[in-house]
Amino acid sequence: MKRKEPQIDHIELESLSFEHLLAVALESGQPFAAWKMPQENTQSIVVSLQKDALKVSADLEDLPNGFLAHPFQTKDNQAYLIPADIYYTTEMDHIDFSNSYDLNIKERVEKEIHNFDPKKSLKRWKGNMLKEHFPPTSKEHFTSIVGESVRAMQNEEFTKVVLSRTKEASIKDDFSPIDLFQRLSSAYPTAFVSICYIPHVGLWMGASPETLISVDENGVFKTVALAGTQASDGLSPKEASWKSKEIEEQALVSRYIINCFKKIRLREFEEIGPRTVAAAHLLHLCTEFKVDTKATNFPQLGTVMLELLHPTSAVCGMPKEIATDFILQNEQYNRSIYSGYIGPIGLENRHHLFVNLRCLQLFNDHALLYAGAGITADSDPEKEWKETEIKMDTMLKHLK
Repeated sequence: MKRKEPQIDHIELESLSFEHLLAVALESGQPFAAWKMPQENTQSIVVSLQKDALKVSADLEDLPNGFLAHPFQTKDNQAYLIPADIYYTTEMDHIDFSNSYDLNIKERVEKEIHNFDPKKSLKRWKGNMLKEHFPPTSKEHFTSIVGESVRAMQNEEFTKVVLSRTKEASIKDDFSPIDLFQRLSSAYPTAFVSICYIPHVGLWMGASPETLISVDENGVFKTVALAGTQASDGLSPKEASWKSKEIEEQALVSRYIINCFKKIRLREFEEIGPRTVAAAHLLHLCTEFKVDTKATNFPQLGTVMLELLHPTSAVCGMPKEIATDFILQNEQYNRSIYSGYIGPIGLENRHHLFVNLRCLQLFNDHALLYAGAGITADSDPEKEWKETEIKMDTMLKHLK
């Protein structure tokens, strides 16, 4: 089925900035998302004019343009869609406005944008925040379940599991999500930097290093196997050395992707890697996979691979069902959209979905940080705790 393209109108503005529109979105309480793509300087934002995000199946070919956010685990396997009722990028001199809404709404939005005063209004975003969450994970609990998982793997119950935890960090009274977004964009040019607000899910920010799937305007599909982590400590990717634990962890993820291709009888793919890549202050092992969906006559590959890949073994484990069950029984908190996937779909005739890693959730007076570590039979609980601390530092050091 062909994608239903919305009719588009414009709001012409003489002086418009990305930060201005982002500030309006933050105060409004409307679902919105803003982002910067890896290796690009352009900043983009979509705002929904509906009260809540849409609950949808992730059928990329059928959905309207917008921003998709899928939790790690849901009973109905549905995602949240923020439709691009308002769309703007820093390369545009106007706002695209879906004219499926009446003239009165358009006039109200235009008035709010013109009259908005960030200096007076910016703190009002806190009124939209969730009030409660699960208690942060204690070191005792995390190291305990790592040890339990290692014993299970030594008994050959499964081969890998990715265990995660949370950590609270205070924020200052004058904290600005907009300032944090800009700091992250400058600090992590190779990451997908994002901020999104979904009612009942919260305000989330992140700098993800990992593409889940992408399909460009030419129909080229990409996905990556990204696993194995070490602090760069001043080393370039070419200078990095890897232990057998990290090499095997990355190989498991690569084999998982290849097995997904085998399930759909896809043989025409290009495999590049593994190679070491830098992401913030960390180094990872990465293998990239490419498929020309036009040459293979497989235009639905993005949707098909989303269903097969998520949750990937890089955020879940192997075998997937057993690892997922272990996570749900032992982590003792709801991951929400952490380790799910997020990103823009349909805009500029492209889909870009990223694993939601290196992220945090904002509350009125603090942030909740998320991080995980891939556990194998050779893992040491203390070292895995330290790995999550290193990963959380990606966001934590820019909160201060």
